[in-house]
Amino acid sequence: MRVISGKCKGRRLQAVPGTSTRPTTDKVKEAIFNMIGPYFSGGMGLDLFSGSGGLGIEALSRGLDRVIFVDHDAKAVQTVKKNVATCRLLEQAEIYRNDAERALRAIIKRGLRFHLIFLDPPYKEQKLESILSFIDEHELLEKDGAVVAEHSAETHLAEQVGRLVKWKHEVYGITAVSIYRYMDEQKGE
Repeated sequence: MRVISGKCKGRRLQAVPGTSTRPTTDKVKEAIFNMIGPYFSGGMGLDLFSGSGGLGIEALSRGLDRVIFVDHDAKAVQTVKKNVATCRLLEQAEIYRNDAERALRAIIKRGLRFHLIFLDPPYKEQKLESILSFIDEHELLEKDGAVVAEHSAETHLAEQVGRLVKWKHEVYGITAVSIYRYMDEQKGE
């Protein structure tokens, strides 16, 4: 795994030890950023279920100002810290060990909104539609932002969750990526 583009291009990233996480492949990561970017002029990101932190780090490398990384696995949190340090992005990162629901409630209390939200839960424990509904209900996404949901190709997510509409969907082998945006933002596209 490596950072594909931006200011940290070429930096190698460590994978989380063991088999508890499944890192996003470089091919899928590059495809995701070609769909949503490829570069950004600031903004804040949330990498929920961050694993090694590859998606959030890529977003920082490509121009986001700040990313919050969240994972419930202690090994994953340690790996994110190492990878963020390797890329010299510590000043732009907040890294927390927490489950997704608690992390989202803490984010609401802070009044944060995000330009990009990455959701890549374990394929066996997918609660993506309930998380998308929570994001919509609490308006955690900026009006021109995107939610990137990585999931099993066998999982079919709703075309619309609240005001979030599936904007793009691609399949890469056993992995699928669904990108959601607010419905109002679809009219100009």
